[in-house]
Amino acid sequence: MLSLKNGVNLGGWLSQCDYSIHRYETFITENDYRQIAAWNFDHVRVPFDFNLIEDESGNDIPAHWKYLDNAVRWGKKFGLNVILDLHKTAGYDFNDFGNNEKNCLFDDEKLQERFLNLWNKVSKRYAEESHVVLELLNEVTDLDFIEPWNKLIVRAVQVIRQNTDAPIIYGGVCWNSASFVQNLVVPPSQNIIYTFHLYEPLLFTHQKAGWVEALKDSPSIPFTEDIQFFREKSRDLGYMGENILKAKSSRMGTEFFEDFLQNALAAAKANGVPLYCGEFGVIDKADPQETVKWFRDVLNVFDKHDIGHAIWSYKDMDFGLTSAHYELLRRYLFSRR
Repeated sequence: MLSLKNGVNLGGWLSQCDYSIHRYETFITENDYRQIAAWNFDHVRVPFDFNLIEDESGNDIPAHWKYLDNAVRWGKKFGLNVILDLHKTAGYDFNDFGNNEKNCLFDDEKLQERFLNLWNKVSKRYAEESHVVLELLNEVTDLDFIEPWNKLIVRAVQVIRQNTDAPIIYGGVCWNSASFVQNLVVPPSQNIIYTFHLYEPLLFTHQKAGWVEALKDSPSIPFTEDIQFFREKSRDLGYMGENILKAKSSRMGTEFFEDFLQNALAAAKANGVPLYCGEFGVIDKADPQETVKWFRDVLNVFDKHDIGHAIWSYKDMDFGLTSAHYELLRRYLFSRR
C-alpha cells in the first residue's frame, strides 16, 4: 500500500472553481508541488470535477486532460503520491443536498454509466502510474443513498480493476461521516481504503463560515474541553450538530475524537482495510492558537490508530495552509515531523 500518512488537499484548483483556463494553469503550479514536498508531506489529494474533462453531453474535452496529467506528473517528480478525487460528477454534487432533481445520479442508469465510463477513462490513462490512488466520489450525502451508493461502488471497482490494481478509496454517506463507514459495502477487491472527513465540532471548525447560514454570524468560538458548551451551541445547527448531541464523551478533545471514530475503526479492522481521513481542518476565522489545539488532539488520535490524512486545504478556500493566518499551525505541524 502506498504511503498516505501526511497529505494536503489541493482544493479549488480543478474543482470548486470558475473552471477557467487561467485557474487551471496558475492556481497550482509545479512550484507548489515542490513546496509541499519540501514541507515533508507524502501525498496530495487532488479534487477534480467531471466537467474538467467532459462537456455537458459527456464528450471528452481533450485539451483539459493535461491538467490532470500535470497533477500526476508533478507528484512523481517530487516523490508525492497523488489521490485523484472525483469531487463532483454528472448528476451529483454534495452542495445540492436534498435536491433530488439535481442529485439524480443514484436514480438514473444513464448517469451511472457515465460515471463508470469516466472512471474507466481515468483508470486506463493512469494505469501505469504506481503513485496514483483513485477516490470514487466525494461526500455522498443522503441516508437514502446508502444502498444505491454501495451498488455503484461495486460496479466502479469492477470497471477500474479491468485497467489497474491501484488503491481505490471510497467513503460513506452524510458527507463522508465516520459514523457511516460501518455501512459501506465489504471491499469487492484488494487494495481498498475506507475514508471519512472530520470537521467536528462544526461549531468550531466552521465558525463564521459565510456558506453556512447558521454559523455565518457566529461569535468567536474557542476549542474548549467543555463538551456541554458545544452541545448547547450545536442544538441550533440541526443535522450539522447531531454528532455532538449524540456524543457519549464527557470532554471535548482526544476523548471525543476517540469515541467518534470507534465504529469506523472497527469496520475497517473487520474488513481488513486501512482507514484514511481525506479532509480535516479549521477555518481561517478561528483563533490560530485554538486551531493548533484542535489539530493536536485530532492528530494524536490519528497517530495512535495509524490513520493517514490530508489537511483541507493547501491554498485559499478559507482553509489555506499557505496563508499568514496559519503560520502557528505550520510551525506546529513541522515540529511533529
